[in-house]
Amino acid sequence: MKHARVIVDGMTHNATERDGQVVLEDGRRLWQDQVTWLPPLVPRERPRTILALGLNYADHARELEFKAPAEPLVFLKGERALNGHRQFTKRPADVKFMHYECELAIVVGKTAKKVKRDDAYDFIAGYTVANDYAIRDYLENWYRPNLRVKNRDGTTPLGPWLVDARDIPNPMALALKTMVNGQVTQQGNTKDMIFDVPFLLEYFSSFMTLSPGDLILTGTPDGVVDCQPGDVIVTEIEGLGALMNTIA
Repeated sequence: MKHARVIVDGMTHNATERDGQVVLEDGRRLWQDQVTWLPPLVPRERPRTILALGLNYADHARELEFKAPAEPLVFLKGERALNGHRQFTKRPADVKFMHYECELAIVVGKTAKKVKRDDAYDFIAGYTVANDYAIRDYLENWYRPNLRVKNRDGTTPLGPWLVDARDIPNPMALALKTMVNGQVTQQGNTKDMIFDVPFLLEYFSSFMTLSPGDLILTGTPDGVVDCQPGDVIVTEIEGLGALMNTIA
């Protein structure tokens, strides 16, 4: 099942998807442009921790002229960085290069500590699409993205749907793509991750406790391009949906 959180007539609703429409708990069915979208996480599952991977696709590492990492390169994000489907993300006036990053996002479903690889999928509630914008101008070191690169308010759209894990039998074989103003600029597949989903659950839980609602953003393949004000960016992952965002 696909879950969402939306605002209708000033009130927040949990919703599901049916035939491309948004279905509210009271039975009302609305089109996507009739609601205001929030990140698809119910309040009790709001993220305590947001972990994000850098250089987790070998082709993206080559694109940036880096060697593929020997172990996960990870940074933390604040919750205010999250944004919803069909919302706006601001490009600072002084920057020369701001690009999207289409990423599979893992939503942790239950407390995870010292999880074994073979059990990793039992701890996942579902998956969604993330667009983890980066501002190259502020980047000091790809291995340690500073706060202004990845933690600006509203620079990580998430959604539109949270898809139950049971409906995604193999998250390591999902096609993904990004379109800018209707033109495909990025294509890839989650099978090309350096560190796959089970590895990441085992790795993180080996030294920290993951809680329900925690997010793991798993990196992006090559094909990132600069985004200008007015550009409409659609990041899409097979089975999860298409996340739309506009640069302001």
